[in-house]
Amino acid sequence: MSILEEHRAAVVSMLASVPDIGQVHDRERYAANEAAFRGLYLFTPSNGPEQLRGWWLRRTETLERTVDTAGAVNAHTWTVRGYLAFNDLQGTELVLDDLVEQFRTLVRDDPTFGGVCQPGPLGEEPDGVQVADAGAVMFAGVMCHSVVLTLQTWSYL
Repeated sequence: MSILEEHRAAVVSMLASVPDIGQVHDRERYAANEAAFRGLYLFTPSNGPEQLRGWWLRRTETLERTVDTAGAVNAHTWTVRGYLAFNDLQGTELVLDDLVEQFRTLVRDDPTFGGVCQPGPLGEEPDGVQVADAGAVMFAGVMCHSVVLTLQTWSYL
């Protein structure tokens, strides 16, 4: 397994460890028809009926920097996107915010993802999980809340 694959698996594992987080995919998923696509993201939380509740992960950038004559460091930027079916009576926007904060806390408490990744950040770059965007979207034919998170992992070469 490559270092990049190890980092991806570690981020996915930590995200999936959040209780009731939903379906977690190691890449953006797609299906040829809407029913099959929706099925990839259906989840039944412990306190409610089945709903769209899912996440995917994508590496969106890797920067390599020479640290000294002995080696370099790769900084991988990850985008994590989550969806949760909109239900005003259940306050689903607040549910999604809570799930995000639980994930942010896990990463803050273990920024090396169990020792898989090296400590960072480099210079002025942010550390932890950043909330880049949030809002309502149509997803798999359903009105959903959506959130876009970003984070970085580091590896020394």
